[in-house]
Amino acid sequence: MKKLFVALLFSLAVVCMASASTQVPAIPRTLSNARFVYVAAYDGDQFNPNLLPDDRMAIARVQEAVQKWGKLTVVYRPQDADIILMVQARPSEDVLALYDAHGARNTYLWRVMGAGGLQKGETPLASQFEKAWDKITN
Repeated sequence: MKKLFVALLFSLAVVCMASASTQVPAIPRTLSNARFVYVAAYDGDQFNPNLLPDDRMAIARVQEAVQKWGKLTVVYRPQDADIILMVQARPSEDVLALYDAHGARNTYLWRVMGAGGLQKGETPLASQFEKAWDKITN
């Protein structure tokens, strides 16, 4: 009986830790009126000839995910945006970060990271952004 109790307690702890690690960080409510989003990589926009191919594809995947989602409009010039999504695709870990297009661009307001988060097929980091965005606009 004691072993069963310990095993149950251990299982509960594992489940709690797993759910805590999948929680999506909150986006500041001050951005809830944003409608236009610009997507770029930390090393440049999608038309930069020096941009790494993985970053270029990450930009395209995030743009496609946002367009399918339909709650924000993708723009192709940063001066037309309310918010900026910056991506970085690396074999070890991908990054998706949110910046205020009208504020300081050196400090992100929201960020998620994960291995394979912006790869071909499902883009879980973009899905996390959509969930966090829905929380501030509903």
